Amino acid sequence: MNRKKNWYDYLWIVSLTYLVLGFFNILFAWLGLLCFFIPLIISITKGNKAYCNRYCGRGQLFALAGGRFGLSRKKDIPGWMKSGWFRYGFLIFFFIMFFLMLWNTWLVFAGTKNLRTAVTLLWTFKVPWHWAYHGAFFSDGVAQFAFGFYSIMLTSTVLGFVTMLLFKPRSWCVYCPMGTMTQLICKAKHVTWSQK
Repeated sequence: MNRKKNWYDYLWIVSLTYLVLGFFNILFAWLGLLCFFIPLIISITKGNKAYCNRYCGRGQLFALAGGRFGLSRKKDIPGWMKSGWFRYGFLIFFFIMFFLMLWNTWLVFAGTKNLRTAVTLLWTFKVPWHWAYHGAFFSDGVAQFAFGFYSIMLTSTVLGFVTMLLFKPRSWCVYCPMGTMTQLICKAKHVTWSQK
């Protein structure tokens, strides 16, 4: 029996739209901050992972592509990718890359570095993306943040698609940095509640 669809079952459209908009105008990349703050707010206020389990459009996109469209091999993800050392290590690595992106943004804001109209894929490959920037009323630093943040979002999407192809559709969710972080917040909240 098919489950009745809810509005949040279509949030994969939002994730796909975000990637498309960033292709045409990089400043739309700022909208991706919602994918950072909403999971944190839900886990801090509710003490659960409702965002990951219900509202994550990216997870839905992988489930759709890997499940309904059959692009996934549907194999179990290797044990080492589920391990704490890998998940927490990837979270630390992710934050290092995130703070390096913020540092480069600050240098552009400060005028000591020029705007680079490129997207860095997999934190290594500089992909020209100049067509997506048409100038703005804002400083170059605003655009630099957009290029950097879109790089992070695109990289994590590529990693998610690769693991979707190789393993189960939502394998990315196992080691997603936001999922790991919200899980840590939920554990901390449950410890706090149990001590009251």
